[in-house]
Amino acid sequence: MMRSPNLYTYAFCKNLNFPVSLPKGNLAPLVIIKGNQISAVVELDISLESSQNNDEQIIKMVLNHDRVICELSHQMTVLPLRFGTYFHSQAALLNHIETHTPEYEQKLNKIQGKHEYTLKLIPQKIAEMAMPVAASGRDYFMAKKQHYEYQKSFINAQNEEKTHLINLITVALPSDVIIQQHTEEVRLHILVDDHEQALLKQQVVNWQAQCPHWQFILGEPLPPYHFV
Repeated sequence: MMRSPNLYTYAFCKNLNFPVSLPKGNLAPLVIIKGNQISAVVELDISLESSQNNDEQIIKMVLNHDRVICELSHQMTVLPLRFGTYFHSQAALLNHIETHTPEYEQKLNKIQGKHEYTLKLIPQKIAEMAMPVAASGRDYFMAKKQHYEYQKSFINAQNEEKTHLINLITVALPSDVIIQQHTEEVRLHILVDDHEQALLKQQVVNWQAQCPHWQFILGEPLPPYHFV
C-alpha cells in the first residue's frame, strides 16, 4: 500500500478566482488544496521529525515558513499558520477545513486586504550630567540635585507621552492594535488597510512630533500574525 504524504500547511485562504504565483516551499513547489469555501497552501511530504535534532535545518525551515507566508500575503489575504502545522492526508486536511470553515471565514473577513505593522517605541536616553570643572562641594551637590530633578522631569514626560499615545491609538483603533510593553521598548502591532499605508506613515510622523522623548521605528507590512 502506498504511503500518504504529509501535507505541510502554510496558510488557509478563501477559494481563489484569480491566478497566483506560488513561491517555492522549503524543498518543493507549493500546491493549493481546495475545499468548499476555504483552500490550503501546502507542501507535500515534508518530515519535521527527520530534522528535529538538526538545529540548523530547523532554523532554515522556520525562516522559509515565514518567507512563504510573506510572499503569499503580497498576492492574497491568507490566514498564516504556525510553523510545524501539517496533516497526514488530504482527507484529514479537508475534514479539518470543513469543520472550521465558519471560524476561518470570520478571521479572513477581518483581515481581508490588510497587513500588520509593528511600531516600536524606544525611550530616548537621558543625557549624562556635565559636572563643573573643579567644582566645590556645594557646587557639586547643587549640580547633582539639578540633574536629579532633570532626570525625574524627563522620565515623567516620557511616561506621560507613552500613556497619551497608547490612549490615543486604542480609542481610534480599539480592535486593530495590540500593545506589548517590554523593559527596553513598547511594541504596537497595528492592523492597517492596504490603501491606508501612506496615512499610517504620516500619522507616525505626527505621533513622533508629539513624543520627543521616544524614538519611533515603523516596520514593514507583514501578514497579520497577531490578529488571527
